[in-house]
Amino acid sequence: MGNENSVIVGLDIGTTKIGVIVAEIGADGEVRIVGVGTSPSEGLRRGVVVNVEKTVQSIKTAVARAERSSGKKISSVYAGIAGDHIRSINSRGVIAVSRGDHEITPGDVRRVIDAAKAVAIPMDREIIHVLPQGYVVDDQSGIKDPVGMAGVRLEAEVHIVTGAVTSAQNIYNSIRKAGLEVKDLVLQPLASSYAVLSQDEMELGVGLLDIGGGTTDIALFFEGSIRHTAVIGFGGRNVTNDIAIGLRTPVDKAEEIKIEKGCALQTMMDKDEVMEVESTGGRPSRQISRSVLCSVIEPRVEEIFSLARREIKKSDYAGLLTTGIVITGGSSLIEGSVELAEQVFDLPVKLGVPQEIGETMDEVKSPVFSTGIGLIHYAQKHRTGDNGFWDISESNPFEKILERMKGWFRDFF
Repeated sequence: MGNENSVIVGLDIGTTKIGVIVAEIGADGEVRIVGVGTSPSEGLRRGVVVNVEKTVQSIKTAVARAERSSGKKISSVYAGIAGDHIRSINSRGVIAVSRGDHEITPGDVRRVIDAAKAVAIPMDREIIHVLPQGYVVDDQSGIKDPVGMAGVRLEAEVHIVTGAVTSAQNIYNSIRKAGLEVKDLVLQPLASSYAVLSQDEMELGVGLLDIGGGTTDIALFFEGSIRHTAVIGFGGRNVTNDIAIGLRTPVDKAEEIKIEKGCALQTMMDKDEVMEVESTGGRPSRQISRSVLCSVIEPRVEEIFSLARREIKKSDYAGLLTTGIVITGGSSLIEGSVELAEQVFDLPVKLGVPQEIGETMDEVKSPVFSTGIGLIHYAQKHRTGDNGFWDISESNPFEKILERMKGWFRDFF
């Protein structure tokens, strides 16, 4: 594999697609994608593993294709985790600075993060991320890195992301059974943010909607930090099922129709445009107006955006999304989605496409690969000193996650 530290692999385990991205990191830090492998995802529902063996086989197929594409042997991955079992909370911790000269040390910051994450979490849930949002030294707020400052009292605000223990365990076990080492489990909307959001957007306030096959993941950013995350149990698979039922066509054909002819806004359609739709049970194909197809798609996509808008309104940051909404993920490619989202959110909306990937394969410059590319950027950012990547793989995935928590100070700074 050459220089281990120059090659990163991102594994996006989605409800409809398994995606593997292989990247090389140049000496100047530039990311170059050298291989891609995809496979239809079987064995998952709404981001949760429901059949381990099918999931393992889907991962193996995608990895084999990525190995052929890149010419690299894949042995370890950074994997995304999502699903409607994900929950998050904001928390605050306070400590007294330990040194007599009142200079804040890394040890103080570790202690204040420990204090902030000392919240009651049900036994069936596990911490996946502790993401620092900012610090307060005495009465001075808005501090990103307090180390070296003088103060008596140190406060930390953090965003804690938790997941169901069994769901995380099943993801981890599926990857291991596919013969891969898990470098880290990363929340998928967090990973996608590394690929599609600019620093300016995160500073000024932005909402990210990652519309996958089974779920829609929401992440809100303000002042450079993640402030709120949520998951909606609807995605592109629901749109496909609606098409299959509404047009009485097989599910695989409904997926093709959605991709090739779908539109989320009827007003954008020519009412005279027709298309051929295959029927079920060997019945003859039919000619259907494309506007009829859009009348099936629009209500479901509008429902997804309306549920996302309701979730955003529940947060304290709904009025602070100065730069608007960014939609990404495979299902964001349905024509008219951006325009419909602007109507629902009453905010500027744009399509999120992976950025900062240099001269690379054109096929990855798509919202479909936002999570996979984001996992590469996440891994690149989490290097440490001369030891290359911060390898925290353990035999127990939750020991691994807890070990990562000790390195919180690398998250988002």
